[in-house]
Amino acid sequence: MTDVRGTTVDITTQDGTADAYFVRPDDDAPHPAVLFYMDAFGLRPHLRAMADRLAGAGYAVLLPNVFYRTGRAPVFDLPDFIDPGARPELWDRILPVMLALTPDLAVRDAETYLTWLADSPHTTDGPVGITGYCMGAGLALRTAGAFPERVAAVGGFHGGRLATDAPDSPHLTADRITGEVYLGHADNDSSMPQEQIELLDKTLDEAGVTHRTEVYAGAPHGYTQADTAAYDPEAAERHWTALLDLLGRTLTHPRS
Repeated sequence: MTDVRGTTVDITTQDGTADAYFVRPDDDAPHPAVLFYMDAFGLRPHLRAMADRLAGAGYAVLLPNVFYRTGRAPVFDLPDFIDPGARPELWDRILPVMLALTPDLAVRDAETYLTWLADSPHTTDGPVGITGYCMGAGLALRTAGAFPERVAAVGGFHGGRLATDAPDSPHLTADRITGEVYLGHADNDSSMPQEQIELLDKTLDEAGVTHRTEVYAGAPHGYTQADTAAYDPEAAERHWTALLDLLGRTLTHPRS
């Protein structure tokens, strides 16, 4: 792992200014770009540490605060360790903010994030990779479907409600996705039950999308998040192996 250089950046969107964390290897070379979609708890130290680890593997990583319309990060007053006792109170505040980020707004923002990465002197030419966690997995699929020419790979981990009967369900973007998809589902996840997993797989198959789906046995929803009670170290490391393998075989090499 190489040393990294991270900073907070402000990105002008159609609806305001999105604060974000941008981190890259600590050198002057351009690196393949990765758009990192947060979970519902938001942009916080743990997610910055995850972005740092990804950058240390050779990537230029943009982690936006997708809730910027509500405020700059941290949007919510989070405890250092998010335990089950804290969740009910937090969800009363988080859920309305999540629902306010409609698919149309998310896609509009995604175009801005992708353009920012493409214009950065620290990124290589060509499509990007995306990784998303919990709600971020749905954002990743929507982005890949809306901008197929810009996305080479999607990693989605412990995503929820990815294949529902809603008219704007994330799985309905599958017929427009051209990048490779990897999905690491949590075991016995009430937000992503077996019937949704099967429907998502079927839809990706019918669309001809190159994809791999795995269910992480015994891992709860949120298994990558070390600042929560859902953290599963073994599953989290499995996710890193899968994600780095996906990005390593799909993203472009630096400019000559």
